[in-house]
Amino acid sequence: MVRAASVSGFWRRLLLTARSVKSHSWRWNSISARERATHYVVGEKIHGFTINQVTAVPDLFLTAVKLSDDNTGAQYLHVARDDPNNLFSVQFRTTPLNSTGVPHILEHVVLCGSEKYQIRDPFFKMLTRSLSTFMNAFTASDYTMYPFSTQNSKDFQNLLSVYLDAVFFPCLRELDFWQEGWRLEHDTPSDQSSPLVFKGVVFNEMKGVFANNENLYAQHVQNKLLPDHTYSVISGGDPLQIPKLAWEELKRFHATHYHPSNARFFTYGDLPLEQHLKQIQEEALCKFQRINPGTSVPTQPRWSEPREYHVPCGSDSMAPDPAKQTTYSVSYLLGDITDTYETFILSLLSSLLVSGPNSPFYKALIDARIGTDFAPVVGYDGSTREACFSIGLQGIAEQDVKSVKQIIEKVIDEVIEKGFEEVRIEALLHKIEIQLKHQTTNFGLALASYVATNWNHDGDPVEVLQIGEKVTRFRQSLKENPQFLQDKVRYYFKENPHQLALSMSPDEGYLENQGNAEKRTLQEKVNSLSTEDKKEIYEKGLELIAAQSTPQDVSCLPALKISDIPQTFPLTSVEMDYVGGEVPIQYCGQPTNGIVYFRAFTSLNTLPDELKPYVPLFCSVITRMGCGNLNYREQAQQIELKTGGLSASPKILQDNENLDMYEQGVLFTSLCLDRNLPDMMQLWADTFNSPHFDDEEHFKVLVMMAAQELSNGIPDTGHQYAAVRAGKTLTPAGNLQEIFNGLSQVHHMKRIAEMPELLTVLRKLPRIKMHLMSSENMRCAVNATPQEIPEVSKEVEKFLRNIPGLGKKKKERKLIRSNIIEKPLNPEEVGGDVPGGSRVSRKLVFEPSFKACQMKTHFQLPFPVNYVSECIRTVSYTNPDFARLSVLARLITSKFLHREIREKGGAYGGGANLSNSGLFSFYSYRDPNSLGTMSVFRRSIAWARAGKFTQEDIDEAKLSVFSAVDTPIAPSDKGLDRFLYSISDDMKLKRREQLFEVDHDGLIEVTNKYLIAGQSTSGAAILGPESDSIKRDPSWVQR
Repeated sequence: MVRAASVSGFWRRLLLTARSVKSHSWRWNSISARERATHYVVGEKIHGFTINQVTAVPDLFLTAVKLSDDNTGAQYLHVARDDPNNLFSVQFRTTPLNSTGVPHILEHVVLCGSEKYQIRDPFFKMLTRSLSTFMNAFTASDYTMYPFSTQNSKDFQNLLSVYLDAVFFPCLRELDFWQEGWRLEHDTPSDQSSPLVFKGVVFNEMKGVFANNENLYAQHVQNKLLPDHTYSVISGGDPLQIPKLAWEELKRFHATHYHPSNARFFTYGDLPLEQHLKQIQEEALCKFQRINPGTSVPTQPRWSEPREYHVPCGSDSMAPDPAKQTTYSVSYLLGDITDTYETFILSLLSSLLVSGPNSPFYKALIDARIGTDFAPVVGYDGSTREACFSIGLQGIAEQDVKSVKQIIEKVIDEVIEKGFEEVRIEALLHKIEIQLKHQTTNFGLALASYVATNWNHDGDPVEVLQIGEKVTRFRQSLKENPQFLQDKVRYYFKENPHQLALSMSPDEGYLENQGNAEKRTLQEKVNSLSTEDKKEIYEKGLELIAAQSTPQDVSCLPALKISDIPQTFPLTSVEMDYVGGEVPIQYCGQPTNGIVYFRAFTSLNTLPDELKPYVPLFCSVITRMGCGNLNYREQAQQIELKTGGLSASPKILQDNENLDMYEQGVLFTSLCLDRNLPDMMQLWADTFNSPHFDDEEHFKVLVMMAAQELSNGIPDTGHQYAAVRAGKTLTPAGNLQEIFNGLSQVHHMKRIAEMPELLTVLRKLPRIKMHLMSSENMRCAVNATPQEIPEVSKEVEKFLRNIPGLGKKKKERKLIRSNIIEKPLNPEEVGGDVPGGSRVSRKLVFEPSFKACQMKTHFQLPFPVNYVSECIRTVSYTNPDFARLSVLARLITSKFLHREIREKGGAYGGGANLSNSGLFSFYSYRDPNSLGTMSVFRRSIAWARAGKFTQEDIDEAKLSVFSAVDTPIAPSDKGLDRFLYSISDDMKLKRREQLFEVDHDGLIEVTNKYLIAGQSTSGAAILGPESDSIKRDPSWVQR
């Protein structure tokens, strides 16, 4: 379960939304789901519901059906679409008036058992009894949502039953409240003499959330801009306020908020609506009567003059410039989000003001190099009853606050006077067109999230979806009034007194003060306890551990069987072509809605080692510095006008057969409408032939932004950084992973950002370009509609013939490493020639003499929680043991680590996984423990070795693995496994057979063979606060 971050702006939500999927025939007859839904009649009664509206939305290839429950008034939206990845969601308006985190803790506790499913944690148990493609729950500022999705109709009914019982009829046991929310417990529960401390999953989660200064700042903006009702408090919970929440208050909050009269049901996909309505009515709604929930959020009384505040925060040890850590922004309260056209206009306006190097605020604030990046809260935010817009900077000096404020005022005046260039408006509307056509696999979830806030405040969710109509109306508004957008800027920004100016800067004693405040809160609690109270706490601590340790009879829960897993999967056909007999191109015909997806992979094998740390920076800037005849602003304009984006990213591709072998390179990715393909390929040709590396000032801007982004990301992805470091010395690819994606890269970028001049760094980029950006050692992939592929092939060939490398006599550059192994590009080939006589292959780095070694690293960071990882070197993808280890990872996670790390240990998350890197990785996330969690990892191995798991446990682990293996793939990504990793459908089928064959003995065998100490080499890393225990242990490297 996660707490939903505030969704900042229309575009971020719209980017999530996927469009049309491959047409699937209706599961029960030949009529498509969306066509079938158009036959419903307004006023028609179905299972106690009345149909209120039926609306076709052709832009999104769907039909929306709005209903209401006659008895309770519950609202219902069904989105019929020919997509087999069906989704259910129920959301409740949850409007707390204190910061104890009651809606967030309730979100956790309702999933810990219900009337029909009285076991502990049926939610987590269902993760391994289902083929769900998504299961979670979210707490936003003013609503709580419970969504799931699955491609299996039986699974849908199973999950729906569990979700309905959980939210409407939860047990809400006190022990579950202690576990998930907060409790007083002895540090060592079995030792009554050990000190009493605060524990609890949400308590530790929120400590981790606010260890991130970006989250802290965003929370202050909302609390202070909307100070008069529910938005003035922290719905997720303030760690200092959470211990004030009583169990009785939690139960009262459920009784008043989790009622059908306060609920909004959402279903999506190609399953019949009637079945959903019948099950929801019979299992939940028929047991309630209509009430007036009284949960509506009033509008915020408007201010007559702007307000200013300053708040402290902790220092960021990874900040690009330690002397510049102040954040400052101005936020404006806008209009009611239920006015969907005004909301659409304001989100457009926000993009014009802040998105990209041609926007006025980017030019005035970012290019001025006053700070490192925009403030954490930037642009339009429609996640509250009334929307807001924020603009400002982070990474500035305190004395620059006044300058930033003046610049913001000046930009607003200039925009009112001059307006926006027509070409920028067209680029933005082009972006919408691409987003409407682009498809992803989680469209149902994106749609549910997209309409949630508006619907939560009684807006019309169908109106929100009618984007095409709003574009048409917007064009008409501009035609009728060329000053239309300027008038909006004047009204909402210039003449709006409801403005909040908020600054935040580090206070040397902030972390110590927070720690002391927690100690005082704890001491107050302890001092108020009687001897009897202390005895009860000790006994209840033992009772909780006993409950957590008691095996659960899960037979009451519904479950799929192994026989429900498809034996095979839809195969993906690709065609190979070769330009000049040298450059292989993989074509994959897919229903892409008129979008062309282009990718090119180029090798880094000839690049000197000294340049490799600069490859991520090169990738970050190569499409943002200008190219050909275009400066960086013109390049950005063309990219927005003609494409859905151009990007580059470093790739380390582990070999399928040997862990000492890997491919290194850069993946160039882009998409465009088919009519714009020549323009997109010309942009790539100019980028490959003549990228600009001469603008040091703009380069400094990009460096500071990249360094700031890396620094800001550590608190939310600490477990990933820990895992990368833990695997650094286990495979040859591990060290490069650390250089590209680990804390080494964060430190490297920090050092670059601190340099007084960057000319020496800038001069490295053409050297990287020389080794990388040619058609030598390149392969390409194209996904497009079949009828477009002939035209696409001409443009791709033209691009390849216009960049260096093709047709040259093959004088290969001297390889930096002599140990390069060639493997066929096509995994079905042992070798072979292509037209023109060139052997087409992947060139992999092979280090046969590599010796894995153990390394344990502790990174001391100013966090109140830990991120812990241990990695063990195992086997490659094609090894039969890979399937066994994959199942073992899921088995250990669900049957041991979840209980020990989350339930008992209080961490927000923890588990084990096996990736294609061949590393078996343990991890924990927002964890109050460090070495204790390392001990849990080891004990989980002993548990697996003892074999105290049943066939049912194994089957559940297999279901969980197949849930991931069979996750839907978007048309844009079909064939990518073959293109990047040389994993064919035949290889996937073989692995599928191996997964089905995993048995009890095989799991014990791989545990003994790879995971027992001394059998394989392991590495470990911990990111977190100072630890005396680690300091005393000489086996740990301190950083």
